[in-house]
Amino acid sequence: MPRPARRLPAPRAMIVAPQPEAVEAGAAVLRGGGNALDAVIACALTQGVVDPMMCGLGGLGVLHVLDPARGQHVVLDGLSAAPAACTEGMWADLYEGECPDGFGYIVRGKVNEIGHRAVTTPGILRVLGMAHARFGRAEWAGLFDPAIGFASEGWLVRPHVATMFHLDEKAYGRLPYAAKLGLTEDGRRLYIGADGAPRRLGETIRNPDLAATLRGVARDGAESLYTGELARRVLADMAANDGLLSAADLEGFVPAWREPLSVTYRGFRVALPPPPAGGVVIAEMLRILERFDLVPLGHNAPEYIRVLAEAMKTATRDKDRHIGDPDFVPPPLDRLLSDAYADERAAAIRAGEKVSLPRAGSEAKHTTTVSCVDAEGMVVSLTHTLGLPSGVIPPGTGFMLNGGMNNYDPRPGRAGSIAPGKRRFSTMSPAIVFDGATPVATLGSPGGAWITVAMMQVLVNLIDWGMTMQEAVMAPRFSATSDAVDISNRIPRAVQRAVEAMGYPVRRNPTSYPFAAVHGITMWDGVLEGGADPQRDGYAAGVG
Repeated sequence: MPRPARRLPAPRAMIVAPQPEAVEAGAAVLRGGGNALDAVIACALTQGVVDPMMCGLGGLGVLHVLDPARGQHVVLDGLSAAPAACTEGMWADLYEGECPDGFGYIVRGKVNEIGHRAVTTPGILRVLGMAHARFGRAEWAGLFDPAIGFASEGWLVRPHVATMFHLDEKAYGRLPYAAKLGLTEDGRRLYIGADGAPRRLGETIRNPDLAATLRGVARDGAESLYTGELARRVLADMAANDGLLSAADLEGFVPAWREPLSVTYRGFRVALPPPPAGGVVIAEMLRILERFDLVPLGHNAPEYIRVLAEAMKTATRDKDRHIGDPDFVPPPLDRLLSDAYADERAAAIRAGEKVSLPRAGSEAKHTTTVSCVDAEGMVVSLTHTLGLPSGVIPPGTGFMLNGGMNNYDPRPGRAGSIAPGKRRFSTMSPAIVFDGATPVATLGSPGGAWITVAMMQVLVNLIDWGMTMQEAVMAPRFSATSDAVDISNRIPRAVQRAVEAMGYPVRRNPTSYPFAAVHGITMWDGVLEGGADPQRDGYAAGVG
């Protein structure tokens, strides 16, 4: 019997994100005549409501936009900056070590992780406002309607949100999320139940204060948080609680328009955000891996894992040594992405050399992403986060501020050391792939230090293995951001034993879909297909 014919019409536009409410918001904007940028803004605002420990108005992010109609292809860097009141050695005497998993630094009293002194200058809202002024089509105020609706009418605690609410990271030298949810009176009212525990799966959360805040920003514009009424409320809370953030920090923070960093891989051009975002790590891995014929090795076979793992470790080591805020640490991109260096590192991998990487990176794992393609060919990908959430909810505002100070090294004299106005390195890397001048894929991911290694594997799955986006994001992954190789529980134990026989410590992750959560859209031959990583709760929505 012949296979039944496909009856669903091919979508003309598509949006994908980890939260169903956010996808719904973005799709509604597309159906209402908004473009991809408008849809991503509506989606991002809704993500801040329904994933309040991941992102929000008090967060930071990186936006990647391709607008063929205007002939523009840009990255807007809204990574947060350390307040001007910071000094390089202000926590040197409190330093106790790195978190055991490499995600951040431990200081006595946790002042870099929780509370008002942990807050960096939030960049995401100015990113959204500046991008809308240049690329938006729909009215700014209307983009807030879905988020306001979810904040006022309520949203259900989904599985991944429940996991975050109840996450206990004491084993890694960090506080449990319950401590942050319950830091302020507003947080306790919103997110802590009558039994003193964080709200549970299936409970409904309503946030009328956030709905009111969103209405104000819809009316007054993004500047409300930087020079307006919302700024005054945030600063009053900072002043009352010995915070570092000042009016000058807010007013003076301007996201940076940057030219994308591009590398070729198997004849395709991969465009990525430059430093201080993480595109250089993906770019370096791809440059090295292009020197190998990967398919004959077998997907996720032992030698395949070894080769990719050494590329991961090489690029991560080079990031640790050389990459930071380019205004403070000029990055040697010409060398790191050169043919000569890629040849050298590929030869070392073939010779069986092992890169020593005794620690992982220092970035929070809890971010979120959204990608969108519209009917006119605009491609937009955004990754944004609170870093480690600070727990600080300025009274009556309904949103939490980032805890970005955790990502600075308290030890003076290092690439990641604290400095006033310094933007921290971030692995956030929303990407666009081109075949010649034609965009054929866009993808992004949350997941801290795992973002770069996960996105590299998805790109290899798409380009080398010819997978669909959904197949590419679902395929078992592994990670080598330290001397050990971490593997998905779906990689067979026989493969694990073979990798261990090569001299690698291997750690089996108990989950089926670990190591970041890549979401993306392919556009092969103009046909849109989305992929949503199953570890999160979202999906891809086509709009006809």
